Amino acid sequence: MKDGLPDSGKFIINKEIPDDDHFMTSIETPIRSDAFEIDDEIKVELIEKKFREIMEILGLDLTDDSLKDTPKRVAKMYVKETFRGLNPKNKPSVTLFENKYKFNQMLVEKNIQVYSYCEHHFVPIIGKAHVAYFSAGKVVGLSKINRMVQYYSKRPQVQERLTVQIANEMKEMLQTEDVAVLIEADHLCVASRGVQDVSSSTVTSSYHGKFLDSNVRDEFLRYVYDGK
Repeated sequence: MKDGLPDSGKFIINKEIPDDDHFMTSIETPIRSDAFEIDDEIKVELIEKKFREIMEILGLDLTDDSLKDTPKRVAKMYVKETFRGLNPKNKPSVTLFENKYKFNQMLVEKNIQVYSYCEHHFVPIIGKAHVAYFSAGKVVGLSKINRMVQYYSKRPQVQERLTVQIANEMKEMLQTEDVAVLIEADHLCVASRGVQDVSSSTVTSSYHGKFLDSNVRDEFLRYVYDGK
């Protein structure tokens, strides 16, 4: 490890990335191997101190009643809420059930809330995920699909990676290749800074197995968009 970064060739470090480029280095979230050696409570304490320094550098008066507890609030939010998906211990447990009804058609869970954070500027990505699959003999409770989307959302992300991570998890979880994931989201790094475009949105997809067939894919898209 050098300068706090992994030595593995899996990650490409480019120090000349333009500020506004949408850049992804790996399908895997770039987490250091020692990321979970520090207890969460200690992480909260450390982040609180660092964020206090940031606020002081910005010139804010931390003796003000409205600001004095902000560093601790932000630290707790980062570790226990906003980025809790970084820690594998927070991954939802999943129980599979036999497909006793022999349901062999497409199952679609649409409009799953996505609330993530752009890893380039640490501002929100807000949108919806649409997930579909064909059972290969196993089914999962619908709420588990929502929870898995939330788990991968609760970390610094780029939308492309988030889409692929959810699709890969669905394939592994359900033991099937027949999976589709579509995400539509607004990026506050686009809306609130830089170009400040509040009207644009980003759509990403990941299709596998039967969903590579255009007829099956079109059926999925009709379920997602018809009646909206």
